[in-house]
Amino acid sequence: MTGEIFDRLIGQEDTVQTLTDAVAAATSGAAGMTHAWLFTGPPGSGRSVAARAFAAALQCPNQGCGSCPACHTVLGGTHADVTHVIPDGVTIGVSVMRDLIGTAQRAPGTGRWRVLVIEDADRLTEAAGNALLKSIEEPPERTVFLLCAPSSNPAEISVTIRSRCRLVPLRQPSVAAVARLLETRDGVDPSLARLCASAAQGHVGRAKRLATDPQARDRRDTVLGVPRQLSSVGACFTAADAIIEASESEATDATKGQAEREIAELETALGKGGTGKGASKATRGNAGQIKELERRQKMRLTRAQRDTLDRALVDLAAFYRDVLIQGLGARVDPIHPDAAEAVTAAASRWSPESVIRRIDAILQCRIAIDRNVRPRIAVESMMLKLWQG
Repeated sequence: MTGEIFDRLIGQEDTVQTLTDAVAAATSGAAGMTHAWLFTGPPGSGRSVAARAFAAALQCPNQGCGSCPACHTVLGGTHADVTHVIPDGVTIGVSVMRDLIGTAQRAPGTGRWRVLVIEDADRLTEAAGNALLKSIEEPPERTVFLLCAPSSNPAEISVTIRSRCRLVPLRQPSVAAVARLLETRDGVDPSLARLCASAAQGHVGRAKRLATDPQARDRRDTVLGVPRQLSSVGACFTAADAIIEASESEATDATKGQAEREIAELETALGKGGTGKGASKATRGNAGQIKELERRQKMRLTRAQRDTLDRALVDLAAFYRDVLIQGLGARVDPIHPDAAEAVTAAASRWSPESVIRRIDAILQCRIAIDRNVRPRIAVESMMLKLWQG
Protein backbone atom coordinates (compact mmCIF):
# COMPACT_ATOMS: atom_id res chain seq x y z
CA MET A 1 0.00 0.00 0.00
CA THR A 2 3.05 2.23 0.19
CA GLY A 3 2.76 5.28 -2.06
CA GLU A 4 -0.87 4.80 -3.11
CA ILE A 5 -1.60 8.38 -2.07
CA PHE A 6 0.24 9.47 -5.22
CA ASP A 7 -2.13 7.61 -7.53
CA ARG A 8 -4.22 10.78 -7.67
CA LEU A 9 -1.42 12.50 -9.64
CA ILE A 10 -2.23 12.00 -13.32
CA GLY A 11 0.60 11.74 -15.85
CA GLN A 12 3.29 12.84 -13.38
CA GLU A 13 5.52 9.77 -13.14
CA ASP A 14 8.77 11.72 -12.62
CA THR A 15 7.23 13.82 -9.87
CA VAL A 16 5.82 10.76 -8.11
CA GLN A 17 9.25 9.12 -8.15
CA THR A 18 10.87 12.24 -6.69
CA LEU A 19 8.33 12.51 -3.88
CA THR A 20 8.27 8.83 -2.98
CA ASP A 21 12.07 8.79 -2.80
CA ALA A 22 11.98 11.83 -0.50
CA VAL A 23 9.35 10.24 1.76
CA ALA A 24 11.37 7.01 1.98
CA ALA A 25 14.51 8.95 2.90
CA ALA A 26 12.66 11.02 5.51
CA THR A 27 11.09 7.90 7.04
CA SER A 28 14.42 6.09 7.25
CA GLY A 29 15.98 9.07 8.99
CA ALA A 30 18.44 9.78 6.21
CA ALA A 31 20.17 13.12 6.51
CA GLY A 32 19.46 16.00 4.19
CA MET A 33 15.64 16.23 4.14
CA THR A 34 14.72 19.31 2.14
CA HIS A 35 12.69 21.70 4.29
CA ALA A 36 11.25 23.83 1.46
CA TRP A 37 9.68 22.60 -1.78
CA LEU A 38 8.26 24.58 -4.70
CA PHE A 39 5.64 22.83 -6.86
CA THR A 40 5.19 24.49 -10.26
CA GLY A 41 3.12 23.62 -13.31
CA PRO A 42 0.36 24.90 -15.59
CA PRO A 43 -3.18 25.33 -14.26
CA GLY A 44 -4.83 21.99 -13.57
CA SER A 45 -1.58 20.03 -13.59
CA GLY A 46 -2.06 19.09 -9.94
CA ARG A 47 0.29 21.36 -8.00
CA SER A 48 -1.82 21.46 -4.85
CA VAL A 49 -2.78 17.79 -5.28
CA ALA A 50 0.91 16.87 -5.31
CA ALA A 51 1.64 19.03 -2.27
CA ARG A 52 -1.24 17.55 -0.27
CA ALA A 53 -0.30 14.01 -1.25
CA PHE A 54 3.32 14.67 -0.23
CA ALA A 55 2.15 16.10 3.10
CA ALA A 56 0.01 13.02 3.70
CA ALA A 57 2.85 10.65 2.82
CA LEU A 58 5.19 12.44 5.22
CA GLN A 59 2.71 11.93 8.06
CA CYS A 60 1.69 8.39 7.05
CA PRO A 61 3.30 5.44 8.91
CA ASN A 62 3.22 3.54 5.59
CA GLN A 63 4.71 6.31 3.43
CA GLY A 64 1.41 7.26 1.80
CA CYS A 65 -0.99 4.33 1.91
CA GLY A 66 -4.00 6.58 1.26
CA SER A 67 -6.26 4.76 3.73
CA CYS A 68 -4.92 5.41 7.24
CA PRO A 69 -6.18 8.16 9.59
CA ALA A 70 -3.11 10.31 8.85
CA CYS A 71 -3.74 10.23 5.10
CA HIS A 72 -7.47 10.88 5.51
CA THR A 73 -7.04 13.82 7.88
CA VAL A 74 -4.34 15.47 5.76
CA LEU A 75 -6.42 15.21 2.59
CA GLY A 76 -9.50 16.36 4.50
CA GLY A 77 -7.68 19.41 5.85
CA THR A 78 -8.10 18.43 9.51
CA HIS A 79 -4.66 17.09 10.45
CA ALA A 80 -3.37 19.03 13.45
CA ASP A 81 0.18 19.27 12.11
CA VAL A 82 -0.61 20.25 8.51
CA THR A 83 -1.58 23.87 7.85
CA HIS A 84 -2.97 25.07 4.51
CA VAL A 85 -2.83 28.67 3.34
CA ILE A 86 -5.31 29.29 0.53
CA PRO A 87 -5.67 33.00 -0.34
CA ASP A 88 -9.16 34.44 -0.04
CA GLY A 89 -8.27 37.42 -2.20
CA VAL A 90 -5.85 38.24 -4.97
CA THR A 91 -2.86 38.43 -2.60
CA ILE A 92 -1.48 36.80 0.55
CA GLY A 93 -0.63 39.51 3.07
CA VAL A 94 2.14 39.73 5.63
CA SER A 95 -0.22 39.21 8.58
CA VAL A 96 -1.22 35.79 7.23
CA MET A 97 2.42 34.88 6.75
CA ARG A 98 3.39 35.97 10.27
CA ASP A 99 0.69 33.71 11.70
CA LEU A 100 2.02 30.86 9.57
CA ILE A 101 5.57 31.44 10.71
CA GLY A 102 4.42 31.30 14.32
CA THR A 103 2.85 27.92 13.59
CA ALA A 104 6.04 26.75 11.87
CA GLN A 105 8.05 27.27 15.03
CA ARG A 106 6.02 24.73 16.98
CA ALA A 107 7.10 21.11 17.09
CA PRO A 108 4.66 18.61 15.55
CA GLY A 109 2.09 17.31 18.03
CA THR A 110 0.85 13.95 16.79
CA GLY A 111 2.49 13.75 13.37
CA ARG A 112 6.02 13.18 12.16
CA TRP A 113 6.39 16.66 10.66
CA ARG A 114 4.96 20.16 10.92
CA VAL A 115 3.91 20.78 7.30
CA LEU A 116 2.92 24.20 5.92
CA VAL A 117 1.24 24.16 2.49
CA ILE A 118 1.00 27.54 0.72
CA GLU A 119 -1.20 27.38 -2.36
CA ASP A 120 -0.87 30.16 -4.95
CA ALA A 121 2.42 31.28 -3.44
CA ASP A 122 2.83 33.63 -6.40
CA ARG A 123 0.21 35.81 -4.67
CA LEU A 124 2.52 36.63 -1.77
CA THR A 125 3.02 40.35 -1.31
CA GLU A 126 6.61 41.56 -1.10
CA ALA A 127 6.37 41.94 2.67
CA ALA A 128 4.83 38.48 3.04
CA GLY A 129 7.57 36.98 0.88
CA ASN A 130 10.27 38.61 2.95
CA ALA A 131 8.73 37.29 6.17
CA LEU A 132 8.49 33.78 4.72
CA LEU A 133 12.09 33.90 3.49
CA LYS A 134 13.46 34.36 7.00
CA SER A 135 11.67 31.24 8.18
CA ILE A 136 12.70 29.16 5.15
CA GLU A 137 16.34 30.14 5.62
CA GLU A 138 16.42 28.75 9.16
CA PRO A 139 13.55 26.26 9.44
CA PRO A 140 12.91 24.23 12.61
CA GLU A 141 14.20 20.69 12.37
CA ARG A 142 10.81 18.97 11.89
CA THR A 143 9.14 21.65 9.73
CA VAL A 144 8.55 21.41 5.97
CA PHE A 145 7.27 24.21 3.70
CA LEU A 146 5.40 23.22 0.52
CA LEU A 147 4.81 26.13 -1.88
CA CYS A 148 2.65 25.94 -5.03
CA ALA A 149 2.90 28.39 -7.92
CA PRO A 150 2.12 28.44 -11.66
CA SER A 151 5.02 27.94 -14.01
CA SER A 152 3.68 30.49 -16.48
CA ASN A 153 5.42 33.26 -14.56
CA PRO A 154 7.93 31.87 -12.06
CA ALA A 155 9.32 35.37 -11.57
CA GLU A 156 6.31 36.02 -9.33
CA ILE A 157 8.20 34.01 -6.69
CA SER A 158 11.26 35.90 -5.52
CA VAL A 159 14.62 34.55 -6.62
CA THR A 160 15.78 34.21 -3.03
CA ILE A 161 12.80 32.05 -2.07
CA ARG A 162 13.14 29.90 -5.20
CA SER A 163 16.84 29.39 -4.57
CA ARG A 164 16.10 27.92 -1.14
CA CYS A 165 13.44 25.49 -2.38
CA ARG A 166 13.69 22.18 -4.16
CA LEU A 167 11.82 22.59 -7.43
CA VAL A 168 9.15 20.04 -8.37
CA PRO A 169 7.93 20.79 -11.93
CA LEU A 170 4.65 19.23 -13.04
CA ARG A 171 3.61 18.95 -16.67
CA GLN A 172 0.21 19.24 -18.28
CA PRO A 173 -1.48 15.81 -18.29
CA SER A 174 -2.32 14.39 -21.69
CA VAL A 175 -5.87 14.47 -22.99
CA ALA A 176 -5.92 10.67 -23.01
CA ALA A 177 -4.82 10.47 -19.36
CA VAL A 178 -7.46 12.95 -18.20
CA ALA A 179 -10.15 11.19 -20.24
CA ARG A 180 -9.25 7.83 -18.66
CA LEU A 181 -9.51 9.40 -15.21
CA LEU A 182 -12.98 10.77 -15.95
CA GLU A 183 -14.11 7.37 -17.20
CA THR A 184 -12.69 5.27 -14.35
CA ARG A 185 -13.13 7.65 -11.42
CA ASP A 186 -16.29 9.54 -12.34
CA GLY A 187 -18.07 7.09 -14.66
CA VAL A 188 -18.22 9.56 -17.56
CA ASP A 189 -19.17 8.31 -21.00
CA PRO A 190 -15.96 7.83 -23.08
CA SER A 191 -16.94 10.25 -25.86
CA LEU A 192 -17.93 12.98 -23.39
CA ALA A 193 -14.80 12.31 -21.34
CA ARG A 194 -12.59 12.77 -24.40
CA LEU A 195 -14.36 15.98 -25.41
CA CYS A 196 -14.16 17.50 -21.93
CA ALA A 197 -10.53 16.47 -21.44
CA SER A 198 -9.62 18.14 -24.73
CA ALA A 199 -11.63 21.29 -24.02
CA ALA A 200 -10.09 21.61 -20.55
CA GLN A 201 -6.58 21.47 -22.07
CA GLY A 202 -5.26 19.10 -19.42
CA HIS A 203 -6.90 20.87 -16.46
CA VAL A 204 -8.24 17.94 -14.45
CA GLY A 205 -10.64 19.94 -12.27
CA ARG A 206 -12.01 21.87 -15.24
CA ALA A 207 -12.49 18.64 -17.20
CA LYS A 208 -14.49 17.12 -14.37
CA ARG A 209 -16.72 20.20 -14.10
CA LEU A 210 -17.44 20.13 -17.82
CA ALA A 211 -18.17 16.41 -17.74
CA THR A 212 -20.47 16.46 -14.72
CA ASP A 213 -22.11 19.91 -14.81
CA PRO A 214 -24.39 20.77 -17.76
CA GLN A 215 -24.36 24.43 -16.73
CA ALA A 216 -20.57 24.51 -17.06
CA ARG A 217 -20.92 23.17 -20.60
CA ASP A 218 -23.56 25.80 -21.35
CA ARG A 219 -21.22 28.56 -20.16
CA ARG A 220 -18.45 27.19 -22.37
CA ASP A 221 -20.84 27.19 -25.32
CA THR A 222 -21.53 30.87 -24.58
CA VAL A 223 -17.81 31.62 -24.82
CA LEU A 224 -17.29 29.64 -28.02
CA GLY A 225 -20.27 31.41 -29.59
CA VAL A 226 -18.64 34.83 -29.19
CA PRO A 227 -16.72 34.93 -32.53
CA ARG A 228 -19.92 34.40 -34.53
CA GLN A 229 -21.66 37.28 -32.72
CA LEU A 230 -19.12 40.05 -33.43
CA SER A 231 -20.89 41.81 -36.28
CA SER A 232 -20.98 45.42 -35.01
CA VAL A 233 -19.79 47.69 -32.20
CA GLY A 234 -23.01 47.02 -30.29
CA ALA A 235 -22.58 43.28 -30.71
CA CYS A 236 -19.07 43.57 -29.22
CA PHE A 237 -20.44 45.12 -26.05
CA THR A 238 -23.22 42.52 -25.90
CA ALA A 239 -20.67 39.72 -26.22
CA ALA A 240 -18.54 41.30 -23.49
CA ASP A 241 -21.58 41.34 -21.19
CA ALA A 242 -22.27 37.69 -21.96
CA ILE A 243 -18.75 36.48 -21.17
CA ILE A 244 -18.53 38.57 -17.99
CA GLU A 245 -21.92 37.36 -16.76
CA ALA A 246 -21.07 33.73 -17.53
CA SER A 247 -17.84 34.01 -15.54
CA GLU A 248 -19.54 35.73 -12.61
CA SER A 249 -22.27 33.09 -12.56
CA GLU A 250 -19.73 30.24 -12.50
CA ALA A 251 -17.74 31.91 -9.70
CA THR A 252 -20.86 32.52 -7.63
CA ASP A 253 -21.97 28.90 -8.03
CA ALA A 254 -18.49 27.68 -7.02
CA THR A 255 -18.27 29.76 -3.84
CA LYS A 256 -21.88 30.08 -2.67
CA GLY A 257 -22.09 26.82 -0.74
CA GLN A 258 -18.85 27.42 1.15
CA ALA A 259 -19.86 30.98 2.03
CA GLU A 260 -23.23 29.86 3.40
CA ARG A 261 -21.59 27.14 5.52
CA GLU A 262 -19.04 29.58 6.93
CA ILE A 263 -21.69 32.10 7.92
CA ALA A 264 -23.85 29.43 9.56
CA GLU A 265 -20.91 27.95 11.47
CA LEU A 266 -19.75 31.35 12.69
CA GLU A 267 -23.25 32.39 13.78
CA THR A 268 -23.64 29.12 15.70
CA ALA A 269 -20.27 29.63 17.37
CA LEU A 270 -21.33 33.16 18.35
CA GLY A 271 -24.50 31.90 20.01
CA LYS A 272 -27.19 32.31 17.37
CA GLY A 273 -30.27 30.43 18.46
CA GLY A 274 -29.43 30.80 22.12
CA THR A 275 -31.83 32.38 24.60
CA GLY A 276 -31.46 34.88 27.39
CA LYS A 277 -29.75 38.22 27.83
CA GLY A 278 -26.25 36.80 27.60
CA ALA A 279 -26.87 35.19 24.23
CA SER A 280 -28.26 38.37 22.66
CA LYS A 281 -25.36 40.45 23.97
CA ALA A 282 -22.84 37.95 22.61
CA THR A 283 -24.43 38.08 19.16
CA ARG A 284 -24.43 41.89 19.09
CA GLY A 285 -20.88 42.07 20.43
CA ASN A 286 -19.50 39.83 17.72
CA ALA A 287 -21.07 41.54 14.72
CA GLY A 288 -17.57 42.63 13.72
CA GLN A 289 -16.50 39.03 13.23
CA ILE A 290 -19.38 38.44 10.83
CA LYS A 291 -18.45 41.57 8.86
CA GLU A 292 -14.83 40.41 8.68
CA LEU A 293 -15.92 37.01 7.36
CA GLU A 294 -18.14 38.69 4.77
CA ARG A 295 -15.19 40.87 3.72
CA ARG A 296 -12.99 37.81 3.19
CA GLN A 297 -15.78 36.05 1.30
CA LYS A 298 -16.13 39.06 -1.00
CA MET A 299 -12.38 38.93 -1.69
CA ARG A 300 -12.64 35.21 -2.43
CA LEU A 301 -15.53 35.81 -4.84
CA THR A 302 -13.55 38.53 -6.64
CA ARG A 303 -10.63 36.17 -7.02
CA ALA A 304 -12.91 33.36 -8.24
CA GLN A 305 -14.49 35.70 -10.80
CA ARG A 306 -11.07 36.61 -12.16
CA ASP A 307 -10.03 32.97 -12.33
CA THR A 308 -13.19 31.86 -14.13
CA LEU A 309 -12.97 34.80 -16.54
CA ASP A 310 -9.37 33.86 -17.30
CA ARG A 311 -10.43 30.29 -18.07
CA ALA A 312 -13.10 31.66 -20.41
CA LEU A 313 -10.45 33.73 -22.19
CA VAL A 314 -8.26 30.64 -22.52
CA ASP A 315 -11.21 28.79 -24.07
CA LEU A 316 -11.71 31.65 -26.50
CA ALA A 317 -8.01 31.76 -27.42
CA ALA A 318 -8.14 28.00 -28.03
CA PHE A 319 -10.99 28.52 -30.53
CA TYR A 320 -8.83 30.92 -32.54
CA ARG A 321 -5.92 28.50 -32.22
CA ASP A 322 -8.10 25.82 -33.79
CA VAL A 323 -8.97 28.26 -36.59
CA LEU A 324 -5.29 28.94 -37.16
CA ILE A 325 -4.26 25.29 -37.44
CA GLN A 326 -7.24 24.65 -39.72
CA GLY A 327 -6.23 27.52 -41.98
CA LEU A 328 -2.64 26.37 -42.11
CA GLY A 329 -3.58 22.74 -42.64
CA ALA A 330 -1.54 21.64 -39.65
CA ARG A 331 -1.94 18.03 -38.55
CA VAL A 332 -2.73 18.85 -34.94
CA ASP A 333 -5.74 17.74 -32.91
CA PRO A 334 -8.22 20.54 -32.21
CA ILE A 335 -8.89 21.66 -28.64
CA HIS A 336 -12.61 22.17 -29.30
CA PRO A 337 -13.59 19.34 -31.67
CA ASP A 338 -17.31 20.03 -31.15
CA ALA A 339 -16.83 23.51 -32.68
CA ALA A 340 -15.47 22.11 -35.95
CA GLU A 341 -18.18 23.68 -38.14
CA ALA A 342 -17.62 27.19 -36.75
CA VAL A 343 -13.84 26.73 -36.92
CA THR A 344 -13.96 25.68 -40.58
CA ALA A 345 -16.19 28.63 -41.48
CA ALA A 346 -13.89 31.09 -39.70
CA ALA A 347 -10.76 29.61 -41.30
CA SER A 348 -12.28 30.21 -44.74
CA ARG A 349 -12.85 33.91 -43.98
CA TRP A 350 -9.80 34.97 -41.97
CA SER A 351 -6.15 35.03 -42.91
CA PRO A 352 -3.63 33.40 -40.54
CA GLU A 353 -2.23 36.87 -39.78
CA SER A 354 -5.62 38.18 -38.65
CA VAL A 355 -6.17 35.09 -36.49
CA ILE A 356 -2.83 35.67 -34.78
CA ARG A 357 -3.83 39.28 -34.12
CA ARG A 358 -7.02 38.03 -32.48
CA ILE A 359 -5.12 35.57 -30.28
CA ASP A 360 -2.76 38.40 -29.29
CA ALA A 361 -5.76 40.58 -28.35
CA ILE A 362 -6.94 37.88 -25.95
CA LEU A 363 -3.48 37.53 -24.41
CA GLN A 364 -3.28 41.31 -23.95
CA CYS A 365 -6.67 41.25 -22.24
CA ARG A 366 -5.43 38.63 -19.78
CA ILE A 367 -2.34 40.73 -19.04
CA ALA A 368 -4.45 43.85 -18.51
CA ILE A 369 -6.73 42.10 -16.02
CA ASP A 370 -3.70 40.70 -14.20
CA ARG A 371 -2.50 44.30 -13.87
CA ASN A 372 -5.81 45.27 -12.24
CA VAL A 373 -7.52 46.87 -15.21
CA ARG A 374 -11.25 46.56 -14.64
CA PRO A 375 -12.28 43.26 -16.27
CA ARG A 376 -15.26 44.71 -18.11
CA ILE A 377 -13.17 47.47 -19.70
CA ALA A 378 -10.46 45.00 -20.70
CA VAL A 379 -12.95 42.54 -22.19
CA GLU A 380 -14.86 45.24 -24.12
CA SER A 381 -11.59 46.48 -25.61
CA MET A 382 -10.68 42.92 -26.57
CA MET A 383 -14.04 42.32 -28.26
CA LEU A 384 -13.56 45.38 -30.45
CA LYS A 385 -10.15 44.09 -31.53
CA LEU A 386 -11.58 40.65 -32.26
CA TRP A 387 -14.25 42.22 -34.45
CA GLN A 388 -11.80 44.45 -36.32
CA GLY A 389 -9.35 41.57 -36.80
